[in-house]
Amino acid sequence: MLHAITRAVSPAIVDCELTHLERTPIDLEVARSQHAAYEATIADLGARVQQLPAEPDLPDSVFVEDVAVVLDEVAIITRPGAASRRGERTTIEEALAPHRHLARIGTPGTLDGGDVLVTGRDIAIGISSRSDLEGIEQFRAIAVRHGYRVHAIRVRGCLHLKSAVASVDDDTLLLDPDRIRPDDLPNRRCLTVDPREPDAANVLQLDGTVVAAAAFPRTVDKLADAGHDVRVVEVSELAKAEGALTCCSLLIDVPQP
Repeated sequence: MLHAITRAVSPAIVDCELTHLERTPIDLEVARSQHAAYEATIADLGARVQQLPAEPDLPDSVFVEDVAVVLDEVAIITRPGAASRRGERTTIEEALAPHRHLARIGTPGTLDGGDVLVTGRDIAIGISSRSDLEGIEQFRAIAVRHGYRVHAIRVRGCLHLKSAVASVDDDTLLLDPDRIRPDDLPNRRCLTVDPREPDAANVLQLDGTVVAAAAFPRTVDKLADAGHDVRVVEVSELAKAEGALTCCSLLIDVPQP
């Protein structure tokens, strides 16, 4: 059974951290409506959604992916690169504890879950403004004990590694070649985003379906033409906070009761 942890949109999202975007007004009610539609979509695709309450004092807390990386054997609680986000960890730990043993990235390392791309037993981690080499080495020390291979990739021109590349199935990645070189991710078939849609690479793969953002119709068409079943969701207000589709849920495979 697939379990999805989400968190309601904070009323403080207008004060979110921004690195690569200029601040523009965010309509809170539209953001909440779009987030609800996102949750409904992943529920329709078979996930059991557990929504955590909004955190009024934590503007970016809807983006739960950055606070943990869930592997089959362990959930690794990160130490986000933005200090304002470290208060998000407590409730995420509580939500994950029934499902996984917990490990943690400690001071002085930093790591955001949005920089971690897991494909089978291979894990690529982006060296970015939010994830540093110390955090990556701590992550590696945990993951290799469970048989994973970890390598680092320099991120350029975007916030996180998964801003530029994401999985569309077990063997295929969708990426922006201007930000990530296919050679950095060997042994995987690569599809490229439409060059007019450089931010389209962040998609969410669930049970054979690719969930993609409505803002990128040309890339959606490319995915469909390649034979993928695509569901489109509108996340324009969340995108103003540098959020995307994988950011808004933590997906956990749990045994059937």
